[in-house]
Amino acid sequence: MSGQIELLNKVLADAKADNRAALVAYLPAGFPTVDGGIEAVKAILEGGADIVEVGLPHSDPVLDGPVIQTADDIALRGGVRIADVLRTVREAHDATGAPVLVMTYWNPVDRYGSERFAAELAEAGGAGCILPDLPVEESEVWRKAAEQHGLATVFVVAPSSQDERLAKITAAGTGFVYAASLMGVTGTRESVGAQAEDLVRRTRATTGTPVCVGLGVSNATQAAEVAAFADGVIVGSAFVKRLLDAPDLPAGLVAVRELAADLAKGVRSRV
Repeated sequence: MSGQIELLNKVLADAKADNRAALVAYLPAGFPTVDGGIEAVKAILEGGADIVEVGLPHSDPVLDGPVIQTADDIALRGGVRIADVLRTVREAHDATGAPVLVMTYWNPVDRYGSERFAAELAEAGGAGCILPDLPVEESEVWRKAAEQHGLATVFVVAPSSQDERLAKITAAGTGFVYAASLMGVTGTRESVGAQAEDLVRRTRATTGTPVCVGLGVSNATQAAEVAAFADGVIVGSAFVKRLLDAPDLPAGLVAVRELAADLAKGVRSRV
């Protein structure tokens, strides 16, 4: 079975045709449980997200802030495995028809085997993989496997990336470019800052691939702000926090569905 890169491309193109940004949500697999996480991903998509990134929990998530670190720890203590991540992708995609990617550090994929991971992700209906710590120079084996199985390879760029480096990264990536709006770890912020708009401008100068902005967006106002200059708005910690703060899973599902609906209005309204 081939992966869903074409579906991902279509969803992003359709959002652009509607003169809006896509809403991209993130949630780690296995949080608060494997089954609960699957229901949460489906609730987020039903609430209005266009695309979901399913995180593969890691014991040392160096790029993630305290909220996602807490969720990863809960998932790992619950015994989450790669099979559970792939099951989350499969059930979310089957239930909603939306593109679902996996976001993961490189080490678990390398240990599992690039070809095996790509084949199983494609078979599960996955659209691609986001690999924030994989250097482009070391990515050829993965990129070949991903291309063979119809998966996008999404790389991350940051405000510190020089223009020459941006060109090298965007030439290798597919699906979309993940633009980290601020230096530092993930987490909600009061403002997404001017750095993000400058980074999107510089990235677009190197590629026609959509540029989606993440790190910091937590409400509809910020989503509208980012949607004014980006092709997609990525939200992670805010969804995780809603689940962490909920007294139980049913309340958490209501909370993430409501947040998705609010953010979906934001990416449609702009500022």
